[in-house]
Amino acid sequence: MTTHRLPPLLRRALRPLLDPYRRFRHARLIHALRVAVGLVATILLTTGIHLPHGEWASVTMLIVIGGLQHHGNIRRKATERAYGTLIGAVIGLAIVAQQNYLEMPLLTYVLMSSACGFFAYHAIGKGGYTALLSAITVFIVAGHGDNPMSDGLWRTVDILIGNVLALAFSFALPLYAVYSWRYNLASTLRECAAVHGRIVAGAVVTSDEHLKRMRGLSASLVQLRNLMASVSKEVHISQTELDALQRNLRLCISLLEILADTRPPGDDAAAMEALKRSLQVEHRYVRRQLVAMARALRDGHAERLQRSGELYGELARNDYPALDGYRALTRQLVANVDDMRQRLAHTAPRWTFAQRETQEQPE
Repeated sequence: MTTHRLPPLLRRALRPLLDPYRRFRHARLIHALRVAVGLVATILLTTGIHLPHGEWASVTMLIVIGGLQHHGNIRRKATERAYGTLIGAVIGLAIVAQQNYLEMPLLTYVLMSSACGFFAYHAIGKGGYTALLSAITVFIVAGHGDNPMSDGLWRTVDILIGNVLALAFSFALPLYAVYSWRYNLASTLRECAAVHGRIVAGAVVTSDEHLKRMRGLSASLVQLRNLMASVSKEVHISQTELDALQRNLRLCISLLEILADTRPPGDDAAAMEALKRSLQVEHRYVRRQLVAMARALRDGHAERLQRSGELYGELARNDYPALDGYRALTRQLVANVDDMRQRLAHTAPRWTFAQRETQEQPE
């Protein structure tokens, strides 16, 4: 449903819920409410139809979406949970059946332990979540092999119900990972622009404030890396392309660190003046492009990325040879920032997939 189709009064009332940036800012609250409502629905459903062992549906709901707020993650985990449930349930029911038929507890314990050991072997590596859930489901369904067959079947049904409900509630005010990626990347680029401005202005780069900013940029890199898998699944941007953008950002932060170390001391007025005079075009270009990318990511206006901005001019005069390294690094930063802008422009149709629907139209 698009906002421009809603009546103006209703559109204004729903604006906090429909605007992706506001949902991003209140992601924890939305996630908590969604889990709480989902659990209420699960309890009402299982108790309303008097489903035996209905608590396992609630447990499944918590397992699938309790610690995951992004839509892409929930879908993946729900799928893995379904596979793990089916595999574990079949094995658990088979163990219960052989126990009822042979009545050999020692054999039952060996079979259960062997099955879980097999799953533990595969729990380390790709598909590990499915393997782990398969082992857990074996015990949920079979207990220690002494559960009645009917209990095992009902618990399997409960787990599948919880899985379906968790997936259904993931569509309620979905918190897409791509929005978290966009807004965190925009914030990081603005911080890069701020750090670059401090370096150019001659601010002290050994102060606690500067070091704190650099630590924050490094932490942002880790956060963005953790979002990439979900972003790739949600908007179908290849992992290779996201890795390239991540590499651009990492190189930008690294160049800022090196520039801070190679910049002349702030009290060397002559050197600082020569630096500003010879690279003022490049400095202005870097700031404009970082801010333009941040605004495009924040607002979804990808057309900002199509404008390359002011190109840097001719090579500076060699009036301060000691600054040649700084000049070379600055031009490398310019090239890297421009490459990142082009990559964002190329992928913009993907990461702006729902922007036009969630933005308020003029009345």
